[in-house]
Amino acid sequence: MLNELVRWNPFEEELSSWHRDIDDLFGRLFGRPALRLTGGLPPMETYKKDGNYVVRFDLPGIDPKDLDVHVEGDLLTIKAERKAEEKGPEYRETFYGKSERAVTLPHGVKAEKITARYENGVLELVVPLPVELAGKKIPIQIEAGKTIESKAA
Repeated sequence: MLNELVRWNPFEEELSSWHRDIDDLFGRLFGRPALRLTGGLPPMETYKKDGNYVVRFDLPGIDPKDLDVHVEGDLLTIKAERKAEEKGPEYRETFYGKSERAVTLPHGVKAEKITARYENGVLELVVPLPVELAGKKIPIQIEAGKTIESKAA
């Protein structure tokens, strides 16, 4: 049957592994979050908002009881398990089983102040940033003695 055919790419795993290694190297060199990925790789997004570092994971179909959020030092680790039904569909593109993803947090974050919320299949972690990492808007001098505030975020 046509829906059982899968395009084979012999370089996919090697390129994916190489990409993760390069991301990790640049993360360590330039202070960007380093990622450690295993299993079904839940999609993730990160951004700064109101002095916080927000990390969101898309985890549809995962029972919140099957989630584990752990911080050790500056490493935030999310572990999840999506359990398959005993008799499932013949064709699947959905990952079942255990997955884990880790993010290096900015230096100086206090683990006890991190909050986590799970709603509609999305796990959102709010990490308060230390004052020195929260950012500061810099006024721009345009003429002698005049300054403006930039509108771009």
